Amino acid sequence: MSPSSSKIPYGGDYNPEQWPQEIWDADHRLFTRAGIDTLTVGVFSWSLTQPAEDTYDFTVLDRVLDRAAAEGRQVCLATGTAALPPWLAKAYPEVNRTDFEGRRHRYGQRHNFCPSSPAYRELATAMAARLAQRYARHPALLAWHLNNEYGGVCYCDLCADAFRDWLRDRYVTLDALNDAWWTTFWSHRYTSFEEIEPPNALTEHWRGPDHTAFQGVTLDYFRFTTDALLGCFLAEKEVIRAHDPVTPVTTNFMGMFRPLDYHRWAPHLDFASWDSYPPLDAPPTWPALAHDLMRGLKDGAPFWLMEQTPSTTACRDVNALRRPGELRLATFQAIAHGADAALYFQMRASRGACEKYHGAVIGHAGRDDTRVFREVAALGAELETLGDATLGARTPARTALLFDWDSWWALEISDGPSRLVKYQEVVHAYYRAAREAGADVDVVPHTADLTPYDVVLAPALHMVKGDLAARLEAVAERGGTVLATFLSGRVDEHDRAFLTDVPGPLAPLMGIRIDEWDSRRAEFAQPIPELASEGRLVFEIVQPRGAETVATYGSDFYAGTPAVTRNAYGRGEGWYVATALDQPGVDQVVRRVLTRHDLIGPYAGHEGLETAARVTPDGTRLLFLLNHSPQPAGLTAHTAATDLLTGKKVEAGDPLTLAPLGVAVLRAQ
Repeated sequence: MSPSSSKIPYGGDYNPEQWPQEIWDADHRLFTRAGIDTLTVGVFSWSLTQPAEDTYDFTVLDRVLDRAAAEGRQVCLATGTAALPPWLAKAYPEVNRTDFEGRRHRYGQRHNFCPSSPAYRELATAMAARLAQRYARHPALLAWHLNNEYGGVCYCDLCADAFRDWLRDRYVTLDALNDAWWTTFWSHRYTSFEEIEPPNALTEHWRGPDHTAFQGVTLDYFRFTTDALLGCFLAEKEVIRAHDPVTPVTTNFMGMFRPLDYHRWAPHLDFASWDSYPPLDAPPTWPALAHDLMRGLKDGAPFWLMEQTPSTTACRDVNALRRPGELRLATFQAIAHGADAALYFQMRASRGACEKYHGAVIGHAGRDDTRVFREVAALGAELETLGDATLGARTPARTALLFDWDSWWALEISDGPSRLVKYQEVVHAYYRAAREAGADVDVVPHTADLTPYDVVLAPALHMVKGDLAARLEAVAERGGTVLATFLSGRVDEHDRAFLTDVPGPLAPLMGIRIDEWDSRRAEFAQPIPELASEGRLVFEIVQPRGAETVATYGSDFYAGTPAVTRNAYGRGEGWYVATALDQPGVDQVVRRVLTRHDLIGPYAGHEGLETAARVTPDGTRLLFLLNHSPQPAGLTAHTAATDLLTGKKVEAGDPLTLAPLGVAVLRAQ
């Protein structure tokens, strides 16, 4: 269930409660000029709407929604429960989180609540219920926005008790728990659930959250935290549904956010949404990967871009400004990857506190002649022209990339082989290679149906759970290709090593055996002569067991042994990459795999050009061309099409030029 709209909703986070009435009047005049039709409101309004435990005051929020409706705008209404009001923390000190070092925090900041606190649950759900009861039938209401950017971990006594209850539900018996955690190691065998403590700096950890004596314990606490915060979301959703059974409900995710397994949340969202703030100087495939991850949460259904900055962030040590044209390009990239809404943070710059220098559509002076406002307004006009042409469109990908939070957690809390290996970086390298080769990619969980895909990329699949190995074998059996990398197939769902040859359940498909592995510092590079590339960090010493060698190591005692292998399996293949290849090496391997299935895109040779396809509900095929280069891109049209942004028609073979940072949305004829 997605919000109903006749065009891409355009707007963003708006906090009129910070401003007097005359500012509201000016804002709405500017919103009209910029084509703003959707406002996210009430995100941090709890202390305003409930100034005391027994007092609710919706006067301001009434005015906000009524004004939006009068102006013909729609509202994504937040429950406001992400930041506690001061009175709540004072009256119920247990709602304040206890940190990793065991310190109970006092009131301050945001995302500052204990998810196991009965007082928090009761008061937050009461607020959500009152909002739903009051606004369920308001003409401006488009969607519900629960809480905001869920995250953070608590280690208090309430969470310890809740963790024990969670463990009882998961394992039922202590024998099962002791076996899963391998507690015979270091005399840890538990004889009562009450003996179990949350893993933190005072118990199992040293040198921070990623250094733990018992990976199974820490892994389960990550899972517990995901479920505890999900429980807060579900409690609010339940009371909203009691008063409003139809308006779609979401919460804004944060893309590749390590602390929470979003796949566990996905079934409970009516539609996915997320806030896109790519790292400084990230390549364009980094936000693209996050977009595709968000699209994959709901089996390929469109998502909302709930937040992006129109100009700059403020929370980093260095906050780079978006150059002219970059905002438009980033917005159309999101749409190309499945976004059915394009919203900003923030609509008007806050006058004080930590986000006063965060980018905004309207700055402190309230002008409409700034570069940022002009770009936002121009983009609003383009989205008006685009109308509903992309709404509900799906991505026709034949390539899947497995993304697994459990593997991410388990790999990065493991002692050995190398703490320099970062899951996101490995996954991104293979995603980047596929995208730059012109392949559309679905980023999916390990439980996904793999039958639609010709190629399955499984980089750093450290943990293999359930029947995944058999389903990967089935992909190859029918003629597909599966690619796995170093440090894959190492552990089961409890982070216990498989009692078999590495790569564990993946070994038959890959046709190899690995007994040893070498790890070196980041500056050491092992040559891979056949690819004219280099490997780093980890070097698994591969013994082929049916696989053929594609590329080898060039030095050390294992020189000449396989670094990349290919194994015939059924009518398909299993590829294995035993080291962290540099990007050119990854590109070569992935392109060989994609070539076998005719998945190289028509513009793969154009550096800096991104392509993405979507298919509308009526079967119309759309191709997005995104030029990330500061230079014009001279292309040859590969098919007859019409550019929906300009109305220009091209025939196959016609020249097609994209300006620097230019965009075309081609509808096939």
